[in-house]
Formats: sequence, structure tokens, C-alpha cells
Amino acid sequence: MKVLVADDEPVNRRLLEILLSKWGYEVSVAADGKEAWRHLQGAACPRIAILDWMMPELDGVEVCRKMREAKNRRPVYVLLLTAKQATEDANGRYESVADDYLPKPYSADELKARLRAAKRILELEDQLHEASEALQVETSRDTLTGLWNRSSILEILQREIHRGGRQNSSLTILMIDIDDLRQINHQHGHLAGDAVMREMARRIRNSIRVYDSLGRYSGGQFVIVSPDCDRSGAMSQAQRIQSIVSEETFKTFKGDFPVTISTGIAVGSSSHQADELISAADAALAEARKAGPNRIEMLCK
Repeated sequence: MKVLVADDEPVNRRLLEILLSKWGYEVSVAADGKEAWRHLQGAACPRIAILDWMMPELDGVEVCRKMREAKNRRPVYVLLLTAKQATEDANGRYESVADDYLPKPYSADELKARLRAAKRILELEDQLHEASEALQVETSRDTLTGLWNRSSILEILQREIHRGGRQNSSLTILMIDIDDLRQINHQHGHLAGDAVMREMARRIRNSIRVYDSLGRYSGGQFVIVSPDCDRSGAMSQAQRIQSIVSEETFKTFKGDFPVTISTGIAVGSSSHQADELISAADAALAEARKAGPNRIEMLCK
């Protein structure tokens, strides 16, 4: 684990560097608060910072405060070293920013114990963060295809409507349905149908722009939220997806067979509500299905 040592006294700094290296830590050093702050910026910053309270440029507490004010960064465990008495600032400056403090002089064993506790706390925080991310994925993603689930894609649609309002841009919804999915499930089984949906998700995902959003809406239906896309762009996108889906058979453990899609397109703007655009795309999809398989229909709001 990486540890930063910041102390303006060269002897103290060198002593800490030797001890920490001996205990297996990867050590970086700073001679003042400004240099310490530079070390603590960026994705590869140390996870533990041992900061002397009194330093030139920025003192230890000021460095701590800058760290706490920075957003979207991995947590850094801060241990302040101070010659001040513990009671002097028991409810003062360090408690609001640092994780722990160690008064000088201190023993090597005490420092080692404090670092061991810091390392354990960081490991637990990392585990909690990983669990939180996994839960977020579980609640926002469709378990079969890995795409955004229904509620998430509708939230994305709402955000894109607000963004389009600020930029006065168009917004397109493509609703795609797998033709004859029920027949596939009936003839080949639901596991084969699931394989078709996963492959369908992969093909569509590889066909859209990086700033488009793709979600599974329900059953064999998928929704694409496509910002800054006019009628011509929407039709080109739908035709491209249709071609990629139909040009190769779908391979499953039940054999290979062709699959086609029907597509409904709604082109609107930020003046429309999310339910209006979804309803329009759904109506266009219904018209496409009536016209036969592998068809595209468009409605402009």
C-alpha cells in the first residue's frame, strides 16, 4: 500500500521513510504541504498520508481540508503528527478533517499499530465500495442482457430531455421488437430465446453511437435513446441495425436460425414529455408489426 510522508524536517522524514519501507509500504515523501498536495492529486495517489501538522506553504490541517473538499476521489486515510497536546485541539481543527493523530514523540510500535488499523479501515471501505457498485449494477441493469433495465432507460430518457432543452436539440426514440420471439420460445425453448435476446443486445449495442443509450424495455423489446438525432439520422440508424441483425443467423445450442426485428421511431424535442415519446415510438412499432416482419415505421411529434 502506498503511503505519503510529509514533514519539513529532513531527519524525521528520512526516519519515517526507513521504517515504512521496512514494514513493506511503498513510500513517497514531501518536504512541505504544497508538495504533499501535489502527491495527493490524481488517480494513483497514496492511500495513507502521514502529515506533519506544522509545515511551510500549507500546514497538515490545510492539506487535509483541501483533500476533503475535493470530490470524486478515493478515500485517503490521514494521520496527523503533532507536537501539540492532544487536549489543545480536542474539538478543534484536526478532528474535522483528519482520521487520526499521533503526538510527538511517538514509538515505532505505536505508529505501526496505527498504520495497521488504517490499512484495515481502507480495506473495509474498499469492500463496501465494491459491494455498493455491485448493488447499483444489479438494480440498474437487466440481468439477462446486461443492458439498462426499464426504469434506468426511462431515467436516461428524462435526463436527455432536460439536456436537450438546454441545447435546443432533437431527441429520437427507437423501439425495437424481436419478430416472432414467442414462436422461437415455443419451438426451441425459452433458453434458446434467451440466447437470441443476449445476441440481439450485443448486435444492437455494437451498432449505436457511443452517446446513445440502449435498454431492455420488456420481453423482446429494446429502447434506444438517441440524442441530437433528426429524422434522416434516425432512419439511417434503424436501417443499419436492421441490416446487422438480419445479415447473419443467430447461433444457439438448438441450432442456427434467422431473426428479424420490427422498429418504431419517434422523433421529438425537449418540449415533449418522456411518456409522449415512448407512446409515439410504441405506436410506430405497432404499425411496423402490422405491416409485416422486418419493417420500420416513424412518427414525428
